[in-house]
Amino acid sequence: MPKPFYITTPIYYVNARPHLGHAYTTIVADVASRYHAMRKADTFFLTGTDEHGDKIVRAARQKQITPRQYVDQISALFKALWPELNINYDQFIRTTDASHIAVVKKILQKIYDQGDIYFSEYEGKYCFGCERFYTDRELVDGKCPDHETAPEIIKESNYFFKMSHYQGWLIDHIKTHPDFIRPERYKNEVLAFLREPLEDLCISRPKTRLEWGITLPFDQNYVTYVWFDALINYISALGWPDGEKFKKFWPVSQHIVAKDILKPHGIYWPIMLKAAGIPVYQHLNVHGYWNIDQSKMSKSLGNVVEPLELKNVYGLDAFRYFLMRDMTFGLDSNFSEEALVQRINSDLANDLGNLFSRVVAMVHKYFKGVVPRVDLQVEKEFELGLETRALNTISEFEMAMEEFAFHKALIAIWELISHMNKYIDVTAPWELAKKKTSGKQLEAVIYNLLEGLRIISGLIYPVMPDTAVKMRVHLGLNPDEPFYHLDRLRTWNTILAGTELPKSIVLFPRVDTNKDKSEADQLSAPESQLPEFKPEITFETLEKIDLRVGTVVRAEVVPKARKLLKLLVDLGQQRTIVAGISGSYTPEELEGKQIIVVANLKPAKLMGILSNGMVLAAVDQQQCSLATVDRNVTPGTPLK
Repeated sequence: MPKPFYITTPIYYVNARPHLGHAYTTIVADVASRYHAMRKADTFFLTGTDEHGDKIVRAARQKQITPRQYVDQISALFKALWPELNINYDQFIRTTDASHIAVVKKILQKIYDQGDIYFSEYEGKYCFGCERFYTDRELVDGKCPDHETAPEIIKESNYFFKMSHYQGWLIDHIKTHPDFIRPERYKNEVLAFLREPLEDLCISRPKTRLEWGITLPFDQNYVTYVWFDALINYISALGWPDGEKFKKFWPVSQHIVAKDILKPHGIYWPIMLKAAGIPVYQHLNVHGYWNIDQSKMSKSLGNVVEPLELKNVYGLDAFRYFLMRDMTFGLDSNFSEEALVQRINSDLANDLGNLFSRVVAMVHKYFKGVVPRVDLQVEKEFELGLETRALNTISEFEMAMEEFAFHKALIAIWELISHMNKYIDVTAPWELAKKKTSGKQLEAVIYNLLEGLRIISGLIYPVMPDTAVKMRVHLGLNPDEPFYHLDRLRTWNTILAGTELPKSIVLFPRVDTNKDKSEADQLSAPESQLPEFKPEITFETLEKIDLRVGTVVRAEVVPKARKLLKLLVDLGQQRTIVAGISGSYTPEELEGKQIIVVANLKPAKLMGILSNGMVLAAVDQQQCSLATVDRNVTPGTPLK
């Protein structure tokens, strides 16, 4: 029997709507789970939402509802999205579940009783966006690397977890288990961090500051730090310590996370498990970021991509295929509509779709839609067999899937598709059909092509389950059977002679970019609802933002960028600023126009151009409108 398989996504923090990054992580977990089902392994796939912490309280306050009402609303958005993306999870956990809270308290008490949690006064630099203290070496130019804001000094008494006590053990474990964190670059990143002394982790927040959390079992005046609470979901869902699922699945546990949460999963979590006397997980699989049109996805650039919009425009299986094929697991990748359309038209419509429709059409043309019987002697004599090539593809597919190299698994399948398309060209069934003497050869060619399509339908199942079923139906086979089991795929000559096939269909229509442009443009449109108000800031914080009136001296289109314009702006000194406004303004409209610029924003590269400032604009569903002044002023005049 194959080993069971347990896969988890991070539990998603419910302070924002689901986006492309959430969808990618969860689809990866779904693909991995479906692959292990192909091996006939018992699988368990866990996802859910992380619902405690200060950011939740602030978001709820802005909506004038309770934290409980707020987390119920946002968690429901995540839960509703996954079926839309054909995600087959086994459990959706919430950190507000009573069973999870009970396990968190039990582990906290256990670690506290053995002396690994102590009480101390602490003064440190706290980022409210991250809800954690930062050390000086973690800050970039004195600011939080994620939120680019200076942390606030906080002095308070709290409980601390003795992480430093386990630093040596964790280094040894990572070195003696080389694939504990993978790909290797992230293992090296964690080891590099561990070269410096590891500070103890503050694991509480006083209720005088935050009440929305799990109360510490040993002090009713404090709630648990949100990361310490959230990480425990991976075992609370399995019924730790005595649940049957825990015994079965925890020894084979695999986590999938994005690289921004490497530290909590690569350092905090294994040390928490070690301290609690629980075996550590088997693998931490870390993936990179999706950049949008070469830029990091962000609301300020107006390039946040919502997965449902993509699925609705281009189709679910095409969307899933693109994500798995274009990102090398572990590295950053770029998302663009143009790349997605190119994949659909080349890989799906031209290669797979064309092969499928050609073969099924030939069965109808030459054999009245009935699967012919193959003469094995003729097949061997004329070297018409595809079995060896197909079995090699299955082996390559398995090897890649075990390594989370999903793009390589798909490349292997598409090499078989390419081979079969060439096989048609070389064997030329239309010529064989002209001669009565080559009838047996024609039967062998068509039968081998049908068997090849059967195997392809099984191999694409984890990534494109709906297309796999559709192919299966049009090969005259039962789609309700577990046709994707690897042992079935390895068994050649499975399709019975005499099977009647339905007429061929178009698996993937080509995308006409001109026709679909208006629909595709909707993908980058902002949400129809107004965004939530941001958290309050002090006047001192506001004063740190240097807003200036600038005059556009020159504007030009940035090559290969759909929305970006390169502006030369007079602020009393000339600056180059890149702005995502070409959908609303031509360069000619901008020259001479006065605009409002954030003048002290840290420079950033966009499409290889260093942008030294940010243009302010109001953005609605259709276009953006630049902020300006109602009469001309001297360039560089500050706003007060």
